[in-house]
Amino acid sequence: MLTKDERQSIIALIKREVVPAIGCTEPIAVALCVARATELLGCVPEKISLQLSANILKNAMGVGIPGTGMIGLPIAIALGALIGKSEYQLEVLRDCTPEAVEQGKRFMDEGRITVSLKEGISEKLYIEVLCEANGNEAEAIIATGHTNFVYMRSNKDVLLDNRQPATGDVETEQDVPLTLRKVFDFATTAPLEEIDFILEARRLNKAAAEESFKMDYGHGLGRAIREPMETPVVGDSIFAHILAYTSGACDARMAGAMIPVMSNSGSGNQGISATMPVVIYAEDTHKSDEQLVRALILSHLTVIYIKQSLGRLSALCGCVVAATGSSCGITYLMGGTYDQVAHAVKNMIANITGMICDGAKPSCAMKVTSGVATAVFSALLAMQQKCVTAFEGIIDEDVDQCIRNLTRIGSQGMNETDRLVLDIMTHKTGRC
Repeated sequence: MLTKDERQSIIALIKREVVPAIGCTEPIAVALCVARATELLGCVPEKISLQLSANILKNAMGVGIPGTGMIGLPIAIALGALIGKSEYQLEVLRDCTPEAVEQGKRFMDEGRITVSLKEGISEKLYIEVLCEANGNEAEAIIATGHTNFVYMRSNKDVLLDNRQPATGDVETEQDVPLTLRKVFDFATTAPLEEIDFILEARRLNKAAAEESFKMDYGHGLGRAIREPMETPVVGDSIFAHILAYTSGACDARMAGAMIPVMSNSGSGNQGISATMPVVIYAEDTHKSDEQLVRALILSHLTVIYIKQSLGRLSALCGCVVAATGSSCGITYLMGGTYDQVAHAVKNMIANITGMICDGAKPSCAMKVTSGVATAVFSALLAMQQKCVTAFEGIIDEDVDQCIRNLTRIGSQGMNETDRLVLDIMTHKTGRC
């Protein structure tokens, strides 16, 4: 049984990592950093210079910026300077208006923005912003976490300097030691009143999905699955509902809908994938609110646990991690024990480990759908006491070692993949 102090530490961890966000978190984090530097400058910058890590560039190049109808970093940077408020955190652009977008376009056209790759760093999440105007300058740096400011300067006055020797993106000073057993025990035994805040994830992410059904966002995968449910192709089933609602929420988010989603570990898509399959399964099978709360906590905390050793950004698609969490939540709702939840984790790791992240973009909805489909299959097998064995591939008898095997591949083994993906993305000669 977990102690009260252990429970409170885990609750604080969840509340740090499961937060609302508008838009893809990488360009929004850039806008946040620009907003803070602008606030330090005290006026609209004449010039903004940015140095970004490769993974920030990769995830900010092809994604819609909420409320703009535009794609990519420049408009996010311009709006961060013009209307961004750092106090809003990952909702920094929520005051965006059509008038602000027009101002942002003019700001971009004036050539005030310079973006370059930051060299010589090991952090995969790094944003450095220098704003200049009237002979004054201000600088802000975000590193390791999407809202984690490590440096602020106004002219020669250093206001914050928490820069440390680069050790990657794992925020060990804030980590709560977790195992899958501890995650499961917490989710299934914590007093309900301490954890029912997670229902806000249902409200936000389901609203995003329902918004996507009204309009043609991105590639419209959610609508495509949902509209022909009466046909033999997908049918009108729990499985089809899970796919439609999860991909739909992703469609809306990645296309730049001005609607908040509940993120997990700095990613809206991870938050969606950890939430919607669990919510839809619970609703379609008439589970109680308590069962839903515990399943959502199990899902989200599993994601947080895996991300502790994987890091914020990697070449491994985040849907692999998030769908692993939702598979745990679905297994629990099916009546699964701890051992069956562990089986689901092993099934997930055996199947979709290695799915690459090639940046944030509308087609992420397709990867999310692949992930949550696998989540359902993994749960079904787990409930039949079937899982991939230690004789197969990277699976270990110990489920926590399986997770470490997954994160080693994502954080270490796929670094060259990451570099190659970015090289391909930045040297494309044409468009489809």
